[in-house]
Amino acid sequence: MSADRLSVTFAALADPTRRAILARLCQGEASVTELAQPFEMSLPAISKHLKVLERAGLISRSREAQWRPCQLETEALKNAADWLEPYRQLWEDRLNRLDDYLQELQTKEQKT
Repeated sequence: MSADRLSVTFAALADPTRRAILARLCQGEASVTELAQPFEMSLPAISKHLKVLERAGLISRSREAQWRPCQLETEALKNAADWLEPYRQLWEDRLNRLDDYLQELQTKEQKT
């Protein structure tokens, strides 16, 4: 994934409303009206959020008669997770070393 594409993905994920929309779409496809229900904003405002998510490749929209369901697309999320993985591993290793050190200190304290 190019850095530009990754930047678009992270920019789309930066907004809490868009993250909430993605969380809802994890349950299955939904219409714009269904996605707008938990928010106190207009349908055009929700549509703008959906366009950002669609440009980032995080969702897709199809047409079924009058209904235009949105669905989650996982490839862009996978690419972002793949990019983050080395950092997750780094912090996990550091926290494990800290945990080992703290346990060592507790053992020393108990012996004295």
